[in-house]
Amino acid sequence: MLIDESIKNALAIMPSEARTDMPKLGMEPIRREALVRATIAEIGRAGSLDVTVAQIARRAGMSSALAHHYFGSKEQIFLAAMRHVLTLYGAEVRGALAAADGPRGRLVAVIRANFASGSFRRETVSAWLNFYVLAQTSAEAARLLRIYQRRLRSNLVHDLRPLVGVRAGAVADRLGALIDGVYLREALKGGTPDRATAAAMVLEDLDLALEAT
Repeated sequence: MLIDESIKNALAIMPSEARTDMPKLGMEPIRREALVRATIAEIGRAGSLDVTVAQIARRAGMSSALAHHYFGSKEQIFLAAMRHVLTLYGAEVRGALAAADGPRGRLVAVIRANFASGSFRRETVSAWLNFYVLAQTSAEAARLLRIYQRRLRSNLVHDLRPLVGVRAGAVADRLGALIDGVYLREALKGGTPDRATAAAMVLEDLDLALEAT
């Protein structure tokens, strides 16, 4: 697929004269989103960051020159994709927490949000792991991952404190490490990620921690 269906639909409903003006007035956010989605898809296909701007642009249905115009470099496209993934993840967590009740319910919600459909697709799992690779050489990528890790830990610690007291930090660190480990396991085994089994593994560790209190 060269371009997201939503982008096709947006163009289809525009009058032809409006489309002529769009490159200057309204196409940039649509094309940026198309490039971000194409980047995630290409990383998922390749299983690494070894993809070219030409491949990304081709999947998004535009030229390499236009992709460079919008983002400047391949690393900037990767970083934009990373921000997009983190934005989707944050929305999943907020939505899950809004429907949760009590400390344990909120913990379960946060854990399940890490394996929600928007964050646990094959291409997104691959993107997450490759962003960890990028963070070893990119200060901005490292900063974005630290933001994710701090937010995850903060959410976990907040609701672990009333349940496990002073052990909250240690339990949160273990759960965070287990979530990362499950992502790695799913990326390496291939096939469609098993959301239910992945979440169950982390929830089992949570229950063990709560029982030990």
